Amino acid sequence: MRFLFPQFLFAFFAVAIPILIHLFNFRKFKKVYFSNVKFLKEIEIQTSSSKNVQRLLVLIARILAIVFLVFAFAKPFIPAKDSGANAGNQVVSVFIDNSYSMETVNKEGTLLDEAKRRAKEIASAYSLNDKFQLLTNNFEGKHQRLLNFEDFNSAVDEVKISSLSRTLPQIIRRQKDVFTSEPNSRKTAYIISDFQNNLLGKEKARSDSGITLRLVRLEANQLANVSVDSVWFTSPIHKPNETERLVVRLRNNSDKKAESIPVKLTINNQQKALASLTIEPRGTNSDTLSFSGLGAGWQQGQIQITDYPVVFDDDFYFTFNVKQSLPVLAISEKAFNPYLQAVYRSDPFFKLNTTDVGSINYSGLSSYPLIIMNEIGEISSGLSQQLKSYVSNGGNLMIFPTLTADLTSLTQLLQSLGTDIPQGIVQQEAKVTSINIRHPLFADVFERIPQKLDLPVAKKYLNYSNQSRTTRQAVLDFAGGKSFFSQYKLGKGNVYLSAVPLNDEASNFVRHSVFVPIMYNAALLSLHDKRLYYTLGRDQFLETEKTTMPANQTFTLRKGSFEIIPDVQQTENSTRLYVADQIREDGNYSLLKGNTPVSEFAFNDNRSESDLTYADNAALKTALAGFKTDILNARKASIKNEVKSANDGTQLWKICLILALLFLAAEILLIRFYKGAGPKLSISR
Repeated sequence: MRFLFPQFLFAFFAVAIPILIHLFNFRKFKKVYFSNVKFLKEIEIQTSSSKNVQRLLVLIARILAIVFLVFAFAKPFIPAKDSGANAGNQVVSVFIDNSYSMETVNKEGTLLDEAKRRAKEIASAYSLNDKFQLLTNNFEGKHQRLLNFEDFNSAVDEVKISSLSRTLPQIIRRQKDVFTSEPNSRKTAYIISDFQNNLLGKEKARSDSGITLRLVRLEANQLANVSVDSVWFTSPIHKPNETERLVVRLRNNSDKKAESIPVKLTINNQQKALASLTIEPRGTNSDTLSFSGLGAGWQQGQIQITDYPVVFDDDFYFTFNVKQSLPVLAISEKAFNPYLQAVYRSDPFFKLNTTDVGSINYSGLSSYPLIIMNEIGEISSGLSQQLKSYVSNGGNLMIFPTLTADLTSLTQLLQSLGTDIPQGIVQQEAKVTSINIRHPLFADVFERIPQKLDLPVAKKYLNYSNQSRTTRQAVLDFAGGKSFFSQYKLGKGNVYLSAVPLNDEASNFVRHSVFVPIMYNAALLSLHDKRLYYTLGRDQFLETEKTTMPANQTFTLRKGSFEIIPDVQQTENSTRLYVADQIREDGNYSLLKGNTPVSEFAFNDNRSESDLTYADNAALKTALAGFKTDILNARKASIKNEVKSANDGTQLWKICLILALLFLAAEILLIRFYKGAGPKLSISR
């Protein structure tokens, strides 16, 4: 036990006052004469003994009353377990959760307002010489410096709702960083939050027994909430004036059924579709919205729902690009192939470019989603290396072999691409016996499957090894599982490998009904749909098509009057933009090259804040195992005294004051009501 004001212990000398009163009885006695002293003597002995007991009890009561009164003024306490010699030199880190969930309300107002009030109460429980850190989800550089009491309170007043959210391990790591500058101080970290389940994170915080961790849980009223969970297109292909189908998924984050939630789709600020969804408790529901009438270029989309009172997750932004055309490159020893011309020139959406093997522009290969190689006899090592890099970075390569030249260079190319390799030319007729109708190349091709499907016939073909270690996915096969046309994966791209060239001499493939959908869909599937949206606080890199930038220009990411200059990293097939945490507001942003629009990006708030379910105390202590963790009672009007008690230990002065009053009352009762044993008189006749 220790004393907050030990100087008051000198008042123990006051105990001598009742002792002196007891030793020297200054009361004056009145003489009373009796006729028989025999009876008088017996009465005096009985009365004196009773009076001595009473006076002794009164003396003890007076002494104890003075002792406990002195203790009360000295303020005794039992020190806290973690209080040490450096208790007067303290560093306090206070994290205020300012994520969207703190916009919910209780009887005190919004949770953020209550969190700011609690932070000030915590600071007021410390001395003016202690240092404070204020931390929020923003993780700004200014939050890594220590403040005095007044600056801390001013900084608390400036805290506003943020679109960012952090996990407990991230928060604690940030708090530990500021403690490293004060190694000899007593370290206490506070986290003021509603402690949503998503705050726990997937990883565990690294334990540190040198830090006292105190949690202040704020409780909001129970609210229902429906959020826009995600959106996606049924097809990655966007063509001008074609019908688009967008799937919208809503999530019900409450235990109550959500009925008839209105959904509105706008594209470029023009309303395109309406819907209404009913969602089961804790469930999801999706709807497909169809719209058309789009021109070529970038499109800015927005999904809106009506759901009060939690509204931060009612808007969802996305962007996509409607291509004016799709370029296809055909490489062959002959500059012209009538069958490729017939397929791709019939649709103005496709732009077929042809080149011979000696005139390839290697630097421009990445601009073609699909490259077709037809009957190339000699493939140089440089071209093989360029094609491998092209496919690995997301390109799509279709190979139709020659049956009249040496297969050595083709074998080397296919080995580098990780496909099956040629074993020889078969000079006898063979019919395709199997078709993989579930392959994406045949999507929406067959309304129904005919019982006797007519399939291509090869007069001569290239026989490939059937290696088990490849990523082969069959499209068309001969009998026995021999490949006629197959797909292989390599990196981010695909390789389509045929057993016959594009001519009439080898097969009837170029005149068969399956040829057109295979070539058509292979080109369309080569379009890689750019990400529709990014998430604030989680996605820091953006990716767009490779765009060169002159030395005197910069990229600018702009929304309205807000703009930033991102860091740029050029890769072989794309341009990457690093935005870090510079973007903090959801919406659609335009990427400008000088003043010329290049691309569009959409940012949405993190939907983890939409789930208004909270971790219980047991889950929090499990997640924070290894820390000295206390959970403060935020239901009290003020937590200042609780913080002081946690800092200084158990206060005993109130008990001492009560005991002093009890002993004073005991003294009064003894003086007034204690009579002792009555006198015994014996009278003889």
